[in-house]
Amino acid sequence: MTLLEVSNISKSFGGVNAVTDVSFRVHAGSIYSVIGPNGAGKTTLFNLVTGVYLPDHGVVHLKGKPVHGVSPAVLATMGVARTFQNLQICMNMTAIENVMVGAHLHLDRNPLKAVLRLPSIRSRDRQLFDEAAELMASVGLGNYIHAHADSLSYGLLKRLEIARALAMRPTILFLDEPAAGLNPNETDEIADVIRKVRDTGVTIVLVEHDMKMVMRLSDRILVMESGKTLTEGTAEQVRHDPQVIAAYLGAPA
Repeated sequence: MTLLEVSNISKSFGGVNAVTDVSFRVHAGSIYSVIGPNGAGKTTLFNLVTGVYLPDHGVVHLKGKPVHGVSPAVLATMGVARTFQNLQICMNMTAIENVMVGAHLHLDRNPLKAVLRLPSIRSRDRQLFDEAAELMASVGLGNYIHAHADSLSYGLLKRLEIARALAMRPTILFLDEPAAGLNPNETDEIADVIRKVRDTGVTIVLVEHDMKMVMRLSDRILVMESGKTLTEGTAEQVRHDPQVIAAYLGAPA
């Protein structure tokens, strides 16, 4: 079943075409990767699909409904979550508090109840803590529940951001370079986390530079160059595509 469909989406900035007529489909329960050289338009494409940017042209459908131009806040209520290339962690909070923040859509936000600390609020807070602890354990952070965020290593913070995104209970999770800055062991570990998340039924859309990880994880791959689609297919098809080899290695296509 097609969960996400992007059709002929385009975006320019000051006359520079960042993304031009890009189309793709993501099936529910799959891992779909977007790759390409620096400046290919990958993050811009992410921002268009997740509501950060308004497309100049083209449409985006989520579960068959048009969502292009819909704000990130509204998309979050529709099951869309994402992480960012640059960490967006609240360093003045504990690790588990960061994860609990991600569950804000599922809380009773009645201010009077919160001020009075009614039993229902206290009970939900305890439940939320337990749920956040389970999410942290699922991404390999079970030993850091009470740790302060600023005491965690960069690799652990990458996992923490994924746990916080999962607290939103997404249907589809966009990961923007989750392995950036990680050593090979950390990259293998984050790949295992992504695979486990997919196995829970969450669809993954991934932007990543680590080709070994992309080839190992992806059901399908979109290759971009200069804001356009270079090719799209399975890992095996992409690996042997002469245009992809030319884009990455500089050989004649």
